[in-house]
Amino acid sequence: MKIVISPAKSLDFETTVPTQKYTTSDFLADAEKLNEVLKGKSPKNISELMSISDKLAQLNWQRNQDWNLPFTIDNARQAVYAFNGDVYTGLDVYTLAEDKLDILQDKLRILSGLYGILKPLDLMQAYRLEMGTKLKVGKKDNLYEFWKQTITNHLNEELKEEELFVNLASNEYFSAIDKKTLKVPVITPQFKDWKGDKLKIISFFAKKARGMMVRYIIDTRAETLEDLKGFNYDGYGFSEEYTTKPNELVFVR
Repeated sequence: MKIVISPAKSLDFETTVPTQKYTTSDFLADAEKLNEVLKGKSPKNISELMSISDKLAQLNWQRNQDWNLPFTIDNARQAVYAFNGDVYTGLDVYTLAEDKLDILQDKLRILSGLYGILKPLDLMQAYRLEMGTKLKVGKKDNLYEFWKQTITNHLNEELKEEELFVNLASNEYFSAIDKKTLKVPVITPQFKDWKGDKLKIISFFAKKARGMMVRYIIDTRAETLEDLKGFNYDGYGFSEEYTTKPNELVFVR
């Protein structure tokens, strides 16, 4: 089984990481090329490009200037411990036993606007570059054009025939994959909560649930569709009734 998730805008480079294990991203040369483009942009350019405040633009301008290779355990951080959003709250990697890190490393891939694909223990330096950013790089008009073929080819190299491929990423990030040329079908779980008498996808809860499903897969060593249907963390349960498409499993709480 392979799983993809999105990165997070918020980062944590302060909390002590409970492992010294780390790996290197496969696409640092591409990331360096993107960073060179970003380095040439002023804080004002960055603010306009990313629709962010002047304060955030200044922070990310400085990150772009400081970004440099090679990455080491002293100047970078393992990706799964660096991202700090709702999905990562659900995953709760700091409480994952170290002997399960190898399973996480094998199964999970984090899609990234700057790094393309990150394995959980790949070192990264702080950045902000959402996949939907209209950053022109050479002849590529945006990051989707820059990354799509690279990311899709890499996933196809990693995926075995008939291996389960679970999409727990947002639409913005999953759009960086060419579904038509992936060699396996995609399973996209949906997480819905009752609000009054209506069943809705509530963004905050759904993001956290994506992370919890990653944790469930690692905890239970899930491999099959039936294993996936067993997800029952934080009150969610698989609903046969509300699952109308075989590749979009619906979990209800």
